[in-house]
Amino acid sequence: MSGPRELRLLDDDDSANPLRVMLDPRGRVSRRTFWLYGVVALGGLGLLGRALLDIARIEAEHRDALLNMLLVWPGIAVSAKRWRDRNRSGWWVAVGLIPVIGQIWMLLDNGFVRGTAGANRFGPPPVR
Repeated sequence: MSGPRELRLLDDDDSANPLRVMLDPRGRVSRRTFWLYGVVALGGLGLLGRALLDIARIEAEHRDALLNMLLVWPGIAVSAKRWRDRNRSGWWVAVGLIPVIGQIWMLLDNGFVRGTAGANRFGPPPVR
């Protein structure tokens, strides 16, 4: 008989868990997951945060800095997983540091180019 089950927010075998997708940079994600979590969800969270901080009358520079600090890690985690799905190192996220061109390149490369078929050096293919 096993003991009480503990609550685990980042279960190792649950790749569909939104917290795991957005906070853990290990593994791989599909294009669909990238668009859903890396673009739509993060964009929505940014808009919601901006609206709430505007209601709270936080100054624009403080509001933007706070939102950037909160959303930078989830953005890096989702992008790193997407690069790994293409059998590239997660360090390719640094391409986004190139002004304008790098961000467009990341969006196009991560959002439209198919990942490696089957398992690669970063693990099995994403479920969806």
